[in-house]
Amino acid sequence: MTKIRIGNGYDIHQLVSDRVLILGGIQIPHELGLLGHSDADVLTHAIMDAMLGALSLGDIGHYFPPSDPKWAGADSLVLLNQVHQLIRDRGWQVGNIDSVVVAERPKLKPHIHNMRDKLAAILELESNQIGIKATTNEKLGPVGREEGICAYAVVLLLKE
Repeated sequence: MTKIRIGNGYDIHQLVSDRVLILGGIQIPHELGLLGHSDADVLTHAIMDAMLGALSLGDIGHYFPPSDPKWAGADSLVLLNQVHQLIRDRGWQVGNIDSVVVAERPKLKPHIHNMRDKLAAILELESNQIGIKATTNEKLGPVGREEGICAYAVVLLLKE
């Protein structure tokens, strides 16, 4: 039996006014926020999809469909906790996470430490098991035009 599994996740949401910007469970000061059925935390969503994908369990839309009103405005950290429990119930634990958030603005470096701590607490990890990098899209595409923010994540799962 395989003792390690790897998953890849991606998410993108549109930037709009009148929404709070939440990334990695942290509210980031910015004049725009991400549009979505939940809090639209693209980083946390990408991590959840990577966790689910590592075990061939589908994606977050399967577990938290945007068509279901009970997930409207949901805190993505609550959803992450549920995905984490799914993984644990199957005898797996997160070994480490590596991720990238792509945004022209705001600058995310001052918030990365807090994001790592917040995610680590939910996933029962040390902060140094979570890598979060921030970059721009060099003014290219919808992210470069500041129409949205996206995130990529890779998760390594270990059999307990």
